[in-house]
Amino acid sequence: MRRIIIICEGPTEQSFCKNVLEPYFFQKGYILQYPLIKHSHGGIVKWDILKKQVHLHLLEKDVFVTTLIDYYGIYPKYGFPRWDEAQQILDKNTRMDFIEQSLSSDILDEYRHRFIPYMQLHEFEGLLFCDKDIFNRTFPKTDIIGKDELDSVFIEFENPELINETKETSPSHRLKRIINGYNKVVYGCILAEEIGIVKMRNKCLRFNHWISLLEHLG
Repeated sequence: MRRIIIICEGPTEQSFCKNVLEPYFFQKGYILQYPLIKHSHGGIVKWDILKKQVHLHLLEKDVFVTTLIDYYGIYPKYGFPRWDEAQQILDKNTRMDFIEQSLSSDILDEYRHRFIPYMQLHEFEGLLFCDKDIFNRTFPKTDIIGKDELDSVFIEFENPELINETKETSPSHRLKRIINGYNKVVYGCILAEEIGIVKMRNKCLRFNHWISLLEHLG
């Protein structure tokens, strides 16, 4: 079976890989591994540090390496290649493509064809806003304390990947306001499993493109 290593930014992404992506890809003949960013044990790091981990995994034969990290929370100080240039691109999807291409170009030539960089726009939690009914079926009504905000998100954003990235409006901060006692890892996993990969792919275009790339490797 073909093997894919997904370097995860944190425990939430790792749980998503284990409970949603791994069963899906196993049926298609892929073995998934999903280590955290080693240097931080979860949490974004400077690109030079992350690049070392990418190269370390690519030393293994017949393995493909990708990333599952959030665009939200990355700043110039992390030294991602051509970052300042990317910020001049107004269209967010085009900007993400540019950043991912820049990351790929910074990998050694001999390994580059087995590296598929992926950055979630804006953060993983955006994928959890794919089905409003899931919220109502999963949590008691008394726990959905931000019903008006929940409704407004689904009205405003047809593609949940575009939910914006300031501290007040990022998907994860919205969830904290919407769901009483929201736990990032536990609740994120519950919502992701209930929504399922098919609905996520239907609504989230960049995520769907990433999954398609992984499905057709090698």
